[in-house]
Amino acid sequence: MKDFVSKEAALDAVRDLHIGLDLDGEAAMHVKRLLGRDEEGRLLPQARRLTRTGETRGMMLVGAPGSGKSHLMDRTLSKMGEVLERSVDTRPVIACPVPSPATFKSMVLALLEESGFEGANPRQEAWSLWQMFRHRIGMLETALVWIDEAQDLFCADRRLILRALKSLMQGDNAVAVVLSGTEELAEVIRSDAQVKRRFTAMGLPEMVETVHGDMYRAVLADYCGRVGLEPPVESDLIGRIFHGARYRFGRAIELLLLAMEFAIEQDDEYLTIDHFASAYAMNEACPASENVFYADNYHVLDPDAGDDAPMPRSRRKRKG
Repeated sequence: MKDFVSKEAALDAVRDLHIGLDLDGEAAMHVKRLLGRDEEGRLLPQARRLTRTGETRGMMLVGAPGSGKSHLMDRTLSKMGEVLERSVDTRPVIACPVPSPATFKSMVLALLEESGFEGANPRQEAWSLWQMFRHRIGMLETALVWIDEAQDLFCADRRLILRALKSLMQGDNAVAVVLSGTEELAEVIRSDAQVKRRFTAMGLPEMVETVHGDMYRAVLADYCGRVGLEPPVESDLIGRIFHGARYRFGRAIELLLLAMEFAIEQDDEYLTIDHFASAYAMNEACPASENVFYADNYHVLDPDAGDDAPMPRSRRKRKG
């Protein structure tokens, strides 16, 4: 029991680890160019004004569900804590996921709450609440507003929301805007030329075994070492993990953590393909014949058959 508890504690510590990737530097570059600098080139907790009219700019972080975009942006902003650290009177960053139901008014109310404002009247007209939020960010010396899962925000009130985003980057209280979401977000932003020119874009790539396989094997071995498990030896395991994870980094790491949980629960010394199969079955509720860790020709299986979030087109295989 003592060994089990220690391994569980080690696994909890592993869950909090951040895996440094080349994407970290790219994301940081996008964010840093949105902020002002002093005469010596040091970043300032204020939005950079890029035009004679004082407009600011924004960025989109686009990736498929499970690609790790939310974690990447959260990590990027947290590493800039010395610049964007809040105080009693200031909030350089206001970060908020799109609430449910995803309407313009619900988003504004959520942003107001995140800014520390209490008592907003939900019966008040939405644009009036928006002006209240713009006043708040001026008071709080906010430099950047991050809206996560932003694609959901455009299911309704699209024109109003696009207009609101433009207004955030104009005027005395202008801030930089970061939007993270799926490809649907990028399609909406590209549909409005005035909004599109204000945003740079960063896309999270699909995982490819020939490119990312060694990196993932290193992560797998490191995680196993931290919790006292021997790493798996199956030669085709990485390909199966990537396929089952829809070639998305975040999902591949989640699958690994769940497989390790099964190994620890069963008091096994080795992490094996069977643990991954159990993890996959728990996530997908699929029979053994459709489990990518059991099927001989796993690459012909479509993990998203009947799902609303299809596998990337470049990774689909024809059955037959």
